Order: sequence, then structure tokens, then C-alpha cells
Amino acid sequence: MRQMTDSPQPAQEQADLSLLCVRLLKGVIYRDEDGALWTALHSLQPRVRDYMRIIGLELLVDDAEGYAFVRGLQSDDDEGPATPKLVARRPLSFPVSLLLALLRRRLAEFDAGGADTRLILGRDDIVELLRVFLPDSSNESRLIDQIDAHINKVVELGYLRRLRQTGPARDQPHFEVRRILKAFVDAQWLSDFDDRLAQYQAQLTGSDTGD
Repeated sequence: MRQMTDSPQPAQEQADLSLLCVRLLKGVIYRDEDGALWTALHSLQPRVRDYMRIIGLELLVDDAEGYAFVRGLQSDDDEGPATPKLVARRPLSFPVSLLLALLRRRLAEFDAGGADTRLILGRDDIVELLRVFLPDSSNESRLIDQIDAHINKVVELGYLRRLRQTGPARDQPHFEVRRILKAFVDAQWLSDFDDRLAQYQAQLTGSDTGD
């Protein structure tokens, strides 16, 4: 009887590969949230990368910041049939885009201080970041409600994480600014931030429909 030289793929490795691909298609994998999955990703990274490329996606792993995600392959080649987009691009409103930019700048300032690795902001801190760039409103309550809606959208997008509060901090929600935001708003974008702020403020003022 001829002896087989190739051993079957370990079941656990196949299970890890399937789990990794599914999780990446759903969103970001963070080292601090799932250490076991992060370890599996490093072990299987070449195979995950190859699989994602087959379906038109690119795997990006940032070991320094501790996150991994997938995005559509970047290509200038327009020839041939178009590849269906698995990762949808979602248009953002001006206030949400502005809030993301402000949080990104705040994260850069925080990193420059080097005191900690987690930037945590209270809801009032985020409100103050945004409100100075929004059109004046005679209805303060309505303005705060609108800012809360923008904050909730950023939470939904995965760039803020709402924290459970205990003790004296329970009087207002607190949020962690996720470091994946650095991949969304890059250093080049940040370098032009002041000009972009002026553009955003002009757009927001022009879109005011009368508060």
C-alpha cells in the first residue's frame, strides 16, 4: 500500500482560518479585544491575505496600533470586468466627517503627549470639539441632540467605542477613540487639516436650514 506523504490540514487551523475571514469581512479585529484571534491571524496571515485577494480585498495589519482590517484592492487598471465590491463605501454627512477629523487631530495630540495608549473622552468633551464649528443655534437642546446623533453614527462606524461607566463618571457617557481612525484619516489628510476645517465650516454654515 502506498503511504500518503501529505497530511490533512489540521481541523483547528481550518476553523481559525474560516473564523478570521468571517470576522474581517464583518469589521476590524483588535489585538486588545481578542488576543487568541490576533495570534491566529499572525500564524495564518499569508493564507488570509491570499484568500482576501481572490475576492478583491486587501488585508492590512498594523502591529504597532494593534488592529487589522480589509479594504478593496487599490488598482489603476480599469480593463476587464469590474470586481463586485464587498466592502461598501458609505457617504458621510459633513458633521460626521468633521467629527472624525477633529477626533483624529485630538488623537494625534494625545499620542504626542505619550502619556497613555487609550484616548478616552467624555460626551461633553466631544460636544465641545464639534459645536464651535457648527452654525449657531437658538435651540441649545436641539443642537446637543444633533451632536449626539453624530456621535452615535461614529460609534456605529466603529471609530468610537462607548464605555461602561461606574462611580462618579456615570453622569455622562464616555468613549474610547479607536486607533483604526488613523487608517481612515491618514497623515497627509491631517497635514491639510486647517484648510479642510475652513471648507467644512463654510459648507456647514451654508447648509444651515434655520434653527
